[in-house]
Parts: sequence; C-alpha cells; structure tokens
Amino acid sequence: MIGIALSFPSGRYHATPWNRHVNEAAPEWPPSPWRLLRALIAVWKRKYPELSDNLVENTLRQLATPPQFMLPPASTGHTRHYMPWFKKGPDDRTLVFDAFVALPKEAVIHIFWSLAELKAAERDVLETLLGGLNFLGRAEAWCQAELLSGEPAAINCQPLNGRSLTPDGEIVQVLCADPDTAFSDDHVVSIEKISRGRGKNKVTKERRTSPYDPAWNLCIETLKIHKEKWSDPPGSRWISYYRPKDCFRVKPASGWRAKPQKRCFQVARYTLDSTVLPLVTETLPIAELVRRELMGRYGRLNRDADGGKGRSATFSGKDNEGQKRLDPHVHAFYLPTDEDGDGRLDHLTVFAEEGFSAGELKALDWLDRLRSAERDPSRHPLRLVLIGLGNSDDYRPGPLAESRAWVSVTPFLVPRHPKRKGEEACYWRSRDQAELAQARQHGRQVKQHILADQAGWLGWAVREELHRWIDHKPCLAGLNVESIKISPLTNENGVFYIADRWRSIQFKRFRQKRNDDGGCRLTGAFRIEFPQPVPGPIALGHSSHFGMGLFLPA
Repeated sequence: MIGIALSFPSGRYHATPWNRHVNEAAPEWPPSPWRLLRALIAVWKRKYPELSDNLVENTLRQLATPPQFMLPPASTGHTRHYMPWFKKGPDDRTLVFDAFVALPKEAVIHIFWSLAELKAAERDVLETLLGGLNFLGRAEAWCQAELLSGEPAAINCQPLNGRSLTPDGEIVQVLCADPDTAFSDDHVVSIEKISRGRGKNKVTKERRTSPYDPAWNLCIETLKIHKEKWSDPPGSRWISYYRPKDCFRVKPASGWRAKPQKRCFQVARYTLDSTVLPLVTETLPIAELVRRELMGRYGRLNRDADGGKGRSATFSGKDNEGQKRLDPHVHAFYLPTDEDGDGRLDHLTVFAEEGFSAGELKALDWLDRLRSAERDPSRHPLRLVLIGLGNSDDYRPGPLAESRAWVSVTPFLVPRHPKRKGEEACYWRSRDQAELAQARQHGRQVKQHILADQAGWLGWAVREELHRWIDHKPCLAGLNVESIKISPLTNENGVFYIADRWRSIQFKRFRQKRNDDGGCRLTGAFRIEFPQPVPGPIALGHSSHFGMGLFLPA
C-alpha cells in the first residue's frame, strides 16, 4: 500500500477541474491524481534531474491506478478580480473568478493506493519528489506532501466501481491517469520520413522527435491540448468517484464561547526621534509621559472595556477599583535608554511580564508621539517609531539582554527611608557593633550613623531588592543571593557617578504625583556581578517602573 499526506498551509486549494472553465468558479475536489502525477514529474525535472528515468517511471506507474481519499471537512469560496483586457480600450476590464476549496490550515488529505507496492529504492524516489512539492494546482495553492507508512484511518472518497450510491453520497468525475496510455508516446512523438538516394538506391527512414522529455502523454502541455482541440488529455480517463454530499457543508459551532485574549507579546521596542533628543537625566519624566500617553490612547480606543472605564491594568498598574496591584512585577515597565553612549535617550522599551492584550497592542501601535508642555512650544516634538514586538523568550533587545555583569544607568532610589529599628538597624549591628556603640555613647542616633556610610547601606538595600527580584524569576530558582557581588560606582571622593559623567543629583527623581518623595530618597549607583548570565530587565527600587534603578549589561 502507498499513502500520501497533503496539507495546505494557506488553508486554500486553488484548482479548476479539467472539463470546466476557470470563470465557472467550480473548484476541483478531491485533487485529481492526473494533476498530482504531472506535479511530481515537474518536481523531478526541475529539482532532481539526476534521478534515473527508469526508476522514476517505475515509481509513477504504481500511482497510475485510481486511488482512494480521506477528505477533511472543507468549504468553498471565491474572489473576484477585474483584470485589464484592452479589448474595448485601455480602461476595459474583464471579470475573473478565482474559486478555491477552503479548509483548516492543519487539515490533511490522505491519498491511498491499496494494491500498489514500492521497492525500497522506489520509495526513496517518491519520498524525495514529495519533499520537493511546494504547490499543487495554481501557484498560490502552497502545499506540503509526505509519504505515509500506516494504514488509512478512514476512507470517504473512492471510485464507485459499480457500487450503489448511498443517500448521503454524490458522484463526481475525477481525472485519473490511464495506466495503459499515460506513459506512451503516441500523441507526443512526431514522425518525419526522410528519403535519400534515387531509384533502387532510395532509402526512407523515419525520424521520431518529441518536445517533451520524457516523451509521455502524461507530459503534454495544456497549450497543445487546446491547439489540437482534444476534449480530454491523451493518456487520461474520467473515473466516477463517490464523495460525501455534505463535503462542503459549513457546520455551525455548538455554541458561542468567548475566547480568552491571548497575550503573546511582552516587549514593545521603540526608537526615539527628534531634532533635540532628551538627556539621560530626563529618564523619569519621559517614562511618565509614555505611561500617560498609552493610558490615554487605550482609554480612547477601548471606551466600552472594563465597564466603560477603558482602564488598562497592565499600563496603569492598578486594578478596576483603582487600587495598586499586589504583584508589582507583572505590569508594564517603561524603560528609556541611551544605547549609543552620547548622553541622550534614543530608545524606549515597554516590558510587561503578563503580556499585552489586543487592545493594549493597538495602543502601543498607535503611540507615535509624546506631547509635553515643555517640548511642544519649542517645535521639537519627540516622535516614537515602533521597531519591534516580541516575547521575552526570543526577543531580548537593550535592557532585556542576558549578561553576568550589570551597571547602573540611572540612580537607584531606596524603596524606603532608613529606620532606627528593624532590618536596617540589624544590618548595622552586624556590620560594626563597636562603632555603633561608640556612636550611641556620643548621643548619635542609628539613622545618623546610617547616613554616614550610604554606600554600605545602599548596597545592602540593593541586595534586598535583588532577593525579591530573583524570587519572582522561576528561571533563577536556586540562585544564591549571597553569591552576587555588588560594588558601588564612586569616584576618588566617594561620590556616586553614572557612566563616568552623571551624578545622581543631576537626574530628575520627582514624579508628577502628589506626595512623591523620590527626590528626597538616598540614591546610588552600583555594578552587579552574578555567578551566571541572567536575563533583564533589572530595575530596582523606588520608581523602577519609570526607569529609575535601571541596570544595563556592562
């Protein structure tokens, strides 16, 4: 037995039956064996001419008998095109129909020859030819073909062969190859008689020529068939097939069910464009502008969502009741970055671990400009160009890259102020008990002692933030926080410096939010070295969703 599986990745099979005109909009179903054999010959001559003629002929002869089919559920459709005709003038058009069989992209057509057997070499040849078959029918009917090894699961289309027709079936004429004449040359070879000499010395010979290689009736071109006015292609025969009467019936769904929105994209990547790009010190205000613009665009595009509020929990970081979300790691991070080292922001990465919904993706797509009271009067608008969308598993640009060493590109703002009690005080008790006791004897408080050595305490705060960050990353399970090396980035005077040019105090750290105290918090810059490469983004501390405390690969 020989079995072939055909699938159409585009979900369409474009082909017209041999006895119908293309503008009748009648699609061919099932695919005719005659068409399949001609397609395999074309693959042989175009891609694998080194294959032996005898071996290919023996293989294809096994497929010349009418096969059986297992047809998947399908429906029909067509498109209409008005093509230039020029019969009545340059503006003349003619209507052309393009009919096709529509089927699911994952659907597979099984074709079986139950009485045919292939030798090992012939099976290899057929497998090679099927692997090179890219389309069947018209060029837009992309297909994939492979050789089957198992028994057919079910047969729902086969030659009638004198059997009675059941009420649920119908008869369809299918063009198949005639095993006796398909590989003959009686219609393709031209015989020319050539005479030489005169009288008794006259010799007549026949010269046989063919425009086809091999010289088979199966290889005759359609143009010659029309020129010779043959009703049917030589070497073919029409076979009456049985197929289900409802093979093109569109079955209604059992019930409408709302599908959950897929959140397949987690990363949106932009490049910034303006006559004057913003300085790196403007990271937080730019990130706030992006968040405000995305929330506004989402609200205008989705007014009927979320009970008429049009609020995105991913963009805003708040639930439908306006409360902060319990898990701060899942909603969006807005990360402007300077990636060419000129001190000005040139890229923006919006990252949300929970992914973006369809409405949020539309808002991200529409984001092309940031409006601000400072830039609009200066006629230097800040434009954004969306250059990439992807999943964090396979798309890791800029701050999402993997690295062992990371350095601060914006100040790290402590998530809370130093306390006299609790973990902060315990940190100092374990660090230098003698100095702490001496400080108490002179009447100084623990908080004042903490302020005297900001680098040490800020490093401890970074380590605590890293501990929470690692707990949220399943891919980093088992990573020991104590094995991470944290080094302050300071100059010879002990002052924190970022990129060897910026001090933390130069960055704008206050949000446009009531009671925000980001500018009053202790700040620092650090280099983090992990024992293994880890993926980004790494944004820690206060206002980390707006680019503060951002680290980039060193």
